[in-house]
Amino acid sequence: MQYKAYIFDLDGTLFRGEEVIPEAVATVAELHRRGAIIRYLTNNSSRTREFFVEKLRNMGYPAESDEVYTSSLGTAKYLQHENVRRVFVLAEQGLNDTLEEHGITICETDVEAVVVGLCRDFTYDLMNQAMQLIRGGARFVATNPDTTYPVENHKLIPGSGSIVAAVQACSETAPFVVGKPNPFLVELVLEEAGLRAEEALVVGDRDDTDIESGRRAGCPTFLVLTGVTKEPPAGQWHAHTMHELLG
Repeated sequence: MQYKAYIFDLDGTLFRGEEVIPEAVATVAELHRRGAIIRYLTNNSSRTREFFVEKLRNMGYPAESDEVYTSSLGTAKYLQHENVRRVFVLAEQGLNDTLEEHGITICETDVEAVVVGLCRDFTYDLMNQAMQLIRGGARFVATNPDTTYPVENHKLIPGSGSIVAAVQACSETAPFVVGKPNPFLVELVLEEAGLRAEEALVVGDRDDTDIESGRRAGCPTFLVLTGVTKEPPAGQWHAHTMHELLG
């Protein structure tokens, strides 16, 4: 079945670290040739939109800046919508750059929210700062809940969700999660592309985040078994490669 649009996850779906998934490149390129609307949607908060455009192109995927959505971009848009302008951030430069590009000030005092994403320099002191600010009344916003993400050679490494869980435990506060499985990002893609939910197929490798976000947004979904989820739930459309999407 041909859909008007395809919303692809990145890590584990189109690539694993720097390892491209060949079948995925061929499938996306063919769908693009057929005139399908292509969008890329990642929970990864560590890099900018521009970084992913370059990475995708270098791997052979057709990609333009307005076709790529990250949890960093979604977080910036969410904070703007909530009129939050001053935040403490536990993350990497990609998130910092994205927030600042959207007029959000990163600081350590008088903050309205604590934003947590992937942070490879996470320390006890940073966790304590975040905890004190949240307990002091700041909102708690998480880019995504992914506890792991896939890299080369079918390995997994800790993801943003591991850090979010630590901050949640000590602050005793649940965050607002911007990324998948929240449908916020999928709905943002649909709105900006002028699409109805049933017109866009959500494709990903994680049933608990990628596929769940599509379900919650009302979109059809396709689970590819090239990343995290290896045992698909009953009734879920799935395959070991993406070739099935070409019909």
